[in-house]
This record gives sequence, structure tokens and C-alpha cells, in this order.
Amino acid sequence: MRGEGRGAREEGRGGVRLRTERLALALPLAVLATAAAFRSAPAPRVGATVAYAATSVPRPSSLAPRVLRVCADPNNMPFSERDGGGFENAIAELLAKELHATVHYTWWAQRRGFVRNTLNAGSCDVIVGVPSGFDPVLTTKPYYRSAYAFVARQTPGQERPIQSFDDPRLRDLRIGVQLVGDDYANTPPAAALARRGIVRNVRGYTVYGDYREPAPPARIVHAVARGEVDVAVVWGPLAGYFARRERPPLEVVPVSPQVDAPGLPLAFDIAMGVRRADRALRDTLDRILARRRQSVDSILDAYGIPRVPRPARVAKGE
Repeated sequence: MRGEGRGAREEGRGGVRLRTERLALALPLAVLATAAAFRSAPAPRVGATVAYAATSVPRPSSLAPRVLRVCADPNNMPFSERDGGGFENAIAELLAKELHATVHYTWWAQRRGFVRNTLNAGSCDVIVGVPSGFDPVLTTKPYYRSAYAFVARQTPGQERPIQSFDDPRLRDLRIGVQLVGDDYANTPPAAALARRGIVRNVRGYTVYGDYREPAPPARIVHAVARGEVDVAVVWGPLAGYFARRERPPLEVVPVSPQVDAPGLPLAFDIAMGVRRADRALRDTLDRILARRRQSVDSILDAYGIPRVPRPARVAKGE
């Protein structure tokens, strides 16, 4: 496998699972960007803005202005950006409206130290997109579930789209996959392909990309549109948002099944994260998410975020 100038290494199941959760955060790539095993170089602080005069909601005093303090990346479309154009920005505004509050952001690139330097530093109170059960934080109930997806150019009269890693066509196509961090570690799609011996025709694209450019992780989708690769396996929200903005639009098909042998997850529940002691805020957010379920879904639809149903055994396990 080629990894944009450096080789990608294979990892055990536990390492792949942890790195995929980080990818979901920084791509939400939220990533698919914190945790003890996160070894990429620290990113510089990016114009952090903190609401110094007001505290988070809920507030004890009805006289003071309510402020929902959100931790976010200023250059991480389609999730968030400084001008408020991301779907997580839109959801944050929806939450604030329900709380009769205004949104204030602490901006920090979602790299190593993101949670430590934002949420756990007390400069903000909620991360709008994290993997459900993400250990460094207390999470709400999931508000959407997405999966990696195959992204390909649409060709008139083409065969049925690829939706499984067992599709024999993958052995002859140029395939793009996302890699995590500066050490180009494998994500689950890369591991799934490697398990099948599909390596030589695979090219890696770092999740983080060049932060000097807008929407750095979008490069892998652009690579499909430009013909650098024939198909790419991309985290769902990123795939859905950017694929339909290419001309002509690209085809996006969620990977099936959602779990690859031997127990490698390819779909993830996404929730909101607060400090582990902030149970009252977590419960408040859960109530709003339940009450405004349709509005949240409408926002996700507007951004083209593909969602997949939760397997029955996952739902029963809650």
C-alpha cells in the first residue's frame, strides 16, 4: 500500500478500533483525534475563542445571558468551520435555540490534545460529534449512525455499484483509503483490504491532509473525481457531503456488512460529548436531541450525510 510518500503499517484489531474512533472524531474526520494511542504531532492552537463572561448552560441565574460553549475545529468541513457552515455548527445553533442561549466557540484543530486543551481545560462544554462511548468524555445517546462508504464515478450502463470488500472487482481497481495521523496508520477499510491480500493497488490519503487548505480531508474524494483512483473507501459524512459537490456527482454506497470479520467495525454511532462530571448537561442535551429528532435529521439530510440502521443486536445491547 502506498501512503502519500510513506508506507502504512498493519495493526491489531484493538489498535484499528481505537484509531477508527479517532477518525470519527476528526472527520466529526468529527476523527475518526484524541486518546492515549494518538501519536501524531501536536497541532498548533487555531485562533481559540472563549466566552469569558458567561458560563455554560444550564445556568443558575436567569439574569445572566445563557451561552452554549462548543469545542470545534475551524477547518473541518462538513463537520465544522469558523464561518458556521458545517452541519455540527447547524446542530449547535439548534441546541442553543432550544436553550434560549447563544453559541460561543473554542476553536482548536482536532489533532492530538483536542479534548485536553478544550473540553477538559474548561474553555468549552460540549463536542458536537464524538463516537458513542468515547472514553475521554461522557456521551449522549447517539443521534446518528454512519459507515464507511465506497465512492466512485458514475458510468452509464455500469455494473451494480461496489458495496462489499468481497467484490472481486476490487482486485483490479485503483483503491483509495484513509490513513490516520502522521505515521499513516491503517483504518478499518485498509485492514479489511489487507486481510484479503488487496494491497498493491491501494493508495493511502491522510485524514488530516494539508491544514493550510480548506477542508483538508476532502482530498480522497477529489482523487476519485480526478481519476487518480477508481474507487475510494471514505468515512460516510465526508463521502456524502463532498461526493455530491463534484461535477458530475460521485456515487456513494455504504459498506456492507457493517462488521467485517473477525469483528472489525465499519459503522459507528455518533453522539455528543461533555465532561465526565457534567451529567446534568448531558441529560439536557439528550432531552433536546429526542425532542428535535426530526430537525436534526433534516440537517443531516441537507448535508448529504449517509446513515445506516443499527443492527438489532447492537440496539438490544444498550
